[in-house]
Amino acid sequence: MKWDIIEGNWKQFKGKFREKWGDLTDDEFEMIAGKKDHLVGKLQEKYGFSRDEAEKEADDFSRTLH
Repeated sequence: MKWDIIEGNWKQFKGKFREKWGDLTDDEFEMIAGKKDHLVGKLQEKYGFSRDEAEKEADDFSRTLH
């Protein structure tokens, strides 16, 4: 799914992201607000991913959304 769609429907998708990355807090999910670059930054910070790994994780997960 494209990130502009995820951002526009963030409230609907937030629960699925929370299930996938449960170490992120509610405040962090509010800050992410469906923006890929914000999510990638938080994945790097919380999970120790490289930028490339975090982007791949985010993109792979976005493809599972309907």
